[in-house]
Amino acid sequence: MSSEERRAFGARVAGLRKQKGLTQGDLAAVIGRTASWLSQVERGIQPVNRLDVLRLLADGLGVPLQVPQPDAPPRAEPGAMTEPETNDLDQARLVLSGHPALDALLNPSTNHPDALPDLRSAVDSIWELAHRSQFAELSAAIGPLVPRLELAARTAAPEQQRDIHALLARTYQALAAAFVRQNEADAAWVAADRAIREAELAGDPLGVFAGIYRLCHAFVRLKHLDQAEHAATTAVNVLRRHIETNEPTPEHLSVLGSLHLTLALVHARAGERSFARQEIDAARSIGQRLGEDRNDFNLEFGPTNVEIHAISTAVDLGDAGEALDIAKSLRAEGLSAERQARLLMDIGRANVQRRQHADALDCLLRAEALAPEMIRTHAASRAAVKDLALAAGRSASDELRALAERTDSLA
Repeated sequence: MSSEERRAFGARVAGLRKQKGLTQGDLAAVIGRTASWLSQVERGIQPVNRLDVLRLLADGLGVPLQVPQPDAPPRAEPGAMTEPETNDLDQARLVLSGHPALDALLNPSTNHPDALPDLRSAVDSIWELAHRSQFAELSAAIGPLVPRLELAARTAAPEQQRDIHALLARTYQALAAAFVRQNEADAAWVAADRAIREAELAGDPLGVFAGIYRLCHAFVRLKHLDQAEHAATTAVNVLRRHIETNEPTPEHLSVLGSLHLTLALVHARAGERSFARQEIDAARSIGQRLGEDRNDFNLEFGPTNVEIHAISTAVDLGDAGEALDIAKSLRAEGLSAERQARLLMDIGRANVQRRQHADALDCLLRAEALAPEMIRTHAASRAAVKDLALAAGRSASDELRALAERTDSLA
């Protein structure tokens, strides 16, 4: 499909879904896919080329195949041979399914790994997409990359093994981060667990702790707060003991501070106000000791990110005034588009709580301009947009109605 054909197809699917009175979540559940996947289809980001996926959508909508896709061929007779078409859909999930380098196990001498600089550049590109919340592009790029890395890990020269395991750890961490942001926590758990293993094989202890950070965020999305608290607390205690007896590097401080922010999130979600604030204060102290915004292990830890988390924590606890007070003097231009968008999203959420609807809409639209995928699929942003639409009712502005349409948050 061309981009124009994808958009037209997506518009037909969205129209049919709405005629049936289904939300994206409803239809996704019927066909066994995710709401974020369906959102990408309806917005023309991802093509749907395979006939079995087309039929799945048509069956879920209760219409013949030719309604959403007029030029689709008729259903083949039982036993007829059909040639499958290539498709990048759900590559990020599929790459976690099964073993990624089976051929290398049986025929190691016939496989030749890619050059290490090429692999390193490809992994850097994956993280750039993750930081920009460009999930569809990340999904398409990750499909061929992980098998290349897994092949290299089994066939490269011994002196390159650790570097390749480190690249695999970074790649699986990027996958975990992306899955968490799209609320696909089961896949994030698998990716984080693989990241931890690869970091250990790379001889990178701090990479293991960074992987635990990703794992904890998967637990939070799964609402397994006890598991998240246990994993993060164990990691914090071990890392603190190490720092007390050894001169810490900036990387040590970045990872420790990020784990404290994770615990703040856990306690905020559990409604434990005092514990959440204690963890924010601990992270703030580490950020001041670090003295600068860094991006060790793609955690973006530093004084600015601590305050972004403080705002998010305050909003989660219902303290909108505190969140807006912190935001007044905060500048996040030096951080990634994802972090800047997250800040604007949480300021928007705080304004919703304060019933400052015009300011809330302005923040959410600015956040969408920075990271459209995140704002259109994140549960918190969609809830904020839905609250705005409910409050406005029939008097909702064209801008609000359009945003609610894009986020599938119409009241």
